[in-house]
Amino acid sequence: MSLPAKSSELIESRARLLGPNVSTFYDEPLHVVRGEGVWLWDADGRKYLDCYNNVPHVGHCNPRVVEAICRQAATLNTHTRYLHDGILEYVEKLTGTMDAALDTAILTCTGSEANDIALRMAEGMTGKRGIIATDATYHGNTSLVSQLSRSNVPTVGFGLDQFFRFVEAPDSYRNPDPDGTKFAEAVAEQIQAHETSGVGFAALIICPYFLNEGFPDHPDGWLKPVAEVVRKAGGLLICDEVQSGFGRTGTHLWAHQKMGVVPDIITLGKPMGNGHPVGGVVTRSEILVTFRKGYRYFNTFGGNPVSCAAAMAVLEEIEDKRLLANAKTVGEHARRRLGQLAEKHEVIGDVRGSGLIFGAEMVTDRDSKDPASDYTDRVINALRHKGIILSKLGRHKNALKIRPPMPFSIENADLLIDTLDEVLAATPVIR
Repeated sequence: MSLPAKSSELIESRARLLGPNVSTFYDEPLHVVRGEGVWLWDADGRKYLDCYNNVPHVGHCNPRVVEAICRQAATLNTHTRYLHDGILEYVEKLTGTMDAALDTAILTCTGSEANDIALRMAEGMTGKRGIIATDATYHGNTSLVSQLSRSNVPTVGFGLDQFFRFVEAPDSYRNPDPDGTKFAEAVAEQIQAHETSGVGFAALIICPYFLNEGFPDHPDGWLKPVAEVVRKAGGLLICDEVQSGFGRTGTHLWAHQKMGVVPDIITLGKPMGNGHPVGGVVTRSEILVTFRKGYRYFNTFGGNPVSCAAAMAVLEEIEDKRLLANAKTVGEHARRRLGQLAEKHEVIGDVRGSGLIFGAEMVTDRDSKDPASDYTDRVINALRHKGIILSKLGRHKNALKIRPPMPFSIENADLLIDTLDEVLAATPVIR
């Protein structure tokens, strides 16, 4: 099927104006022109159910967020070298949702900047530079944090790769680790390797729900063993809550709470301002004081009044609309229905998730658990043509990544599952 003329023109213009390798979703990229709640519309007026985007966390064009941005933009927008109430009110409300030890923050524009700061904080506190991450993750695209992404390893990196070591991402389906001890032992080995090399160990950085790694099915409190290993070695635990935070799991506002740990540093991004560029780093006051003494850090746009207004509106919307409870209810319903699909379609090897992050791992054979990566691509593209937007993730890129805006309803979930059922029935597995 050929692309519409307008889409072809846009793709050509992107290559000419933005350069090569600018990624798009789907074999036939979507030209979206409008969004509202959990819906997107393309240039031809077709409506799509958005089951993927966590950036519009409280819904596309959320009225509360839009009004807050417009009101503040019409009043004042400047940087934080002037005093303004918004940043203080927001940081106080944000840190009030976390452990009392996490009482200070820096606001940024992106999650990449937040993770960059977090790694520098770890160096400042420990005097060491060795960082550990999983081998199937993503934490951003600055020169420093891009070294963490094994799935997209940069060809240049200013020699920073020497400071990074990796552990195998947890996989509850193929390599169960019910209590987290195997993961903790693997981290301990890499800590020793950092110390032996002379680099020294500064921090472990992880998404506490391991979303990019395929959100393995772990019990609450699973991260406690690895947190103990990190603290015993004198390092810091950094939890990247860019994807997993703000109530996404449906059980807690923050995934690190679900996993039973209090991180030393938490990083935030994408959903924080519902699409408005704002990110953040939350940490203990002594860590922030050390960072401020060691680095002359200033961010022109980080924490500006408009960003703070948008971010505050997101927290208020989550609270007022009871979106945490909604995530739990809808997520449980969706996983039950996915489980029913698994009884019908053998290509579904595993169903897992929590709240409004859920999905199914596709396999060519349930006994061997061989990943059906190409098949997953075909399913995702077929769903796109039936008006359902989602993606894939995991080490083998064979797990459906379903991560819709938080107002996603049971009716929305039923539409998704019914359409997925149709697509699976119509898409043969090539073994």
